[in-house]
Amino acid sequence: MTREMDYFKTFCKVSKAFGTAVKKNDLLNLIVDSAIESMQGKAACLFLADEEEDCFIPTAQAGLSDNYLHANPLKARKIVSALEKEGYLYFADATADPRLENHAAKKAEGIATILTVPVRVKDRIIGVLSLYSASRREFVSDEIEFLQALAEQGGIAIENNRLRRRMQKNAMLFLDLASSINSSLDIKQVLSNLTTNICETLGMKAALIRLLDEDSGSLKVVANHGLSEAFLKIGASTTTETANRALKGETMVISDATTDERIQFKAEMKKEGIVSMVVTPILARDKVIGVMRLYSGIQREFPSDLMVMVEALAHQGGLAIQNASMFLQLQEEKKNLEEDIWSHRAWF
Repeated sequence: MTREMDYFKTFCKVSKAFGTAVKKNDLLNLIVDSAIESMQGKAACLFLADEEEDCFIPTAQAGLSDNYLHANPLKARKIVSALEKEGYLYFADATADPRLENHAAKKAEGIATILTVPVRVKDRIIGVLSLYSASRREFVSDEIEFLQALAEQGGIAIENNRLRRRMQKNAMLFLDLASSINSSLDIKQVLSNLTTNICETLGMKAALIRLLDEDSGSLKVVANHGLSEAFLKIGASTTTETANRALKGETMVISDATTDERIQFKAEMKKEGIVSMVVTPILARDKVIGVMRLYSGIQREFPSDLMVMVEALAHQGGLAIQNASMFLQLQEEKKNLEEDIWSHRAWF
């Protein structure tokens, strides 16, 4: 069998698994096993980025000992920079190459040569796929392209799994919020639950809800999660540009709050550990009544479907406030009506 036919059969196997909704871990393990089998390697490992720690974590592997993986963390930023420039990394002698660390560990593990390619999601490197050989070898362009294509399959599997999980989490978040609204007229408690659930479900560092005081024109904190008291005091008496624009109905995404010109308190944001943020209006009956802010501790993207979710959650918060206000108004009207009826009864 030719090498090209072997590659073709491998991709048929992966594509079939892809189409039959195999679990993410099973598919990633299949990709690692396929890399070893098709390219006659000693071992292979797929690492995914931990953005907070700036390192790659082994997610699927075959042929490597646990001791080797735990003793050899991969620095993400340095590797990503090199991969963006070169497209792949080739280490002919992994036990002596100055670009690599822990040469003794590689020698003890029986590793001679390493070929590393990026795992991409929408042009963003989220991990690497590495193939290890027991003896020194060179890789021709077809072999490098094959490993790159396998890594792309891994990226697709990861992205599809994330989208599926996000849809499930979003549905549960809406269900929890609806249940909270129906079970309580304590607005502060409902909004407090909302900020907590948003952070836990969407992976945010913190969330903050401020409602507009029409008498003073200021925004007052009614709910927050994950923010320090010192940070909450900042801007308490100041309406920022982002708040003003949100009060006009605009939703904004701030990629880096420590450098963006629209952010007034950059140093305080950095001290609080905030990098990216979303600012969106809270509406009730098409009227802006407040502002919701979501904060991320790492720089991240906010795709369109996530933004729709955030805006919908803010709208649900406004709906909860509207429902509670209507209930309290009905209670007051009922009380006035009862008092009025009682006063008329006094005439009889």
